[in-house]
Amino acid sequence: MTYCVAMRLETGMLFASDSRTNAGVDHVSTFRKMQTFEREGERQLVLLSAGNLATTQSVVSLLRQRAKAEPDGHNLYTVASMYDAACLVGETLREIGQRDGPALSQSNIDFGCSFLLGGQIAGEHQRLFNLYPQGNFIEATIDTPYFQIGEAKYGKPIIDRVISYQTALPEAAKCALISFDSTMKSNLSVGLPIDMLLYRADSLGAGLKRRVEEDDAYFQQIRRGWGECLRAAFASLPTADWGWDQG
Repeated sequence: MTYCVAMRLETGMLFASDSRTNAGVDHVSTFRKMQTFEREGERQLVLLSAGNLATTQSVVSLLRQRAKAEPDGHNLYTVASMYDAACLVGETLREIGQRDGPALSQSNIDFGCSFLLGGQIAGEHQRLFNLYPQGNFIEATIDTPYFQIGEAKYGKPIIDRVISYQTALPEAAKCALISFDSTMKSNLSVGLPIDMLLYRADSLGAGLKRRVEEDDAYFQQIRRGWGECLRAAFASLPTADWGWDQG
């Protein structure tokens, strides 16, 4: 399992993913779940993945292989819009599913996966898509400016309470790290390091990339501070006066 979150905000975009992959309690590995496809000044695309690692790696490998084999062909470096990019990733996902799915299904292996694809191509505004295992997708809006995939439930409450389309990128980054810390606190299948990319709207540049490790000073500050604030907030709330013996 993994956890990924992406946000499309007024001033830019945020992408974050953990890097833990496990096939049981005694087989835990680290794999990067964030991939970028960029051409300075022309496009910046970010792809986050969750689900069966073999499937996601096959999709990414095929996208890169075909872009390298036919640089002027139909690939993520040449598509005219982010919508076309989402269609291409969805088509590739279905292709891998048709190729590997029957054999894996015979062994009762869940080969499904999902992707978050976001970024900007010159000539249009920044866009964000959530691609389902079947290859179809939905797009983020001003009213729903973020998507999560993977182990999302533990980190969702803080994002729901804090994030809006107008949220500034530094605040979004802080919220994302709290979301990841909450998830890791409750689920061991999500873990450090966290890969994060902050993209400024209309910059068409590589953005700010950071890998958050266990010894990251800011992450540790956020982790301690959030825990202390939660305990303080809980202690400040009134206790129910329901007539029971306080003993």
